[in-house]
Amino acid sequence: MSAVSSNKTSDLAWLLKGLSQEVPAIRGSVLLSSDGLVKATHGLDRDSSEYLAALASGFFSMARSACAKFDGGNEVRQVVTELKSSRLFISWAGHNSVIAVLAGGDADPGVVGLEMARLIKAVRPFLDTAIRPPAAGSGDRNR
Repeated sequence: MSAVSSNKTSDLAWLLKGLSQEVPAIRGSVLLSSDGLVKATHGLDRDSSEYLAALASGFFSMARSACAKFDGGNEVRQVVTELKSSRLFISWAGHNSVIAVLAGGDADPGVVGLEMARLIKAVRPFLDTAIRPPAAGSGDRNR
């Protein structure tokens, strides 16, 4: 299984830019690790990117929990949230990776979902996130 190293992260922003060019209703997007760290972003400032990554990580985690409880697995394909004037799409993007896309409320969910799936299918091995080693000193703290 391949993993994206930290020095490749900035190289992935062009993929998100290409997605926005395919679907003009997309206002911003973030590729994130499943624990909420931004790997690449397009169309959003840093604070908004980090906020969206944390939010997407939480939504995706809750969806996986629901899947385990009600569907007998943990394979979440997509989470869609309809806001007053926006739509948020969150999709699994590879090992420990998620893509979050913020689109206008008039965005066609079928088109956004299809283009996200095409992107993920085309470059999925490059979207994987390697598991980070435990932090130094993170051993058993109860001794």
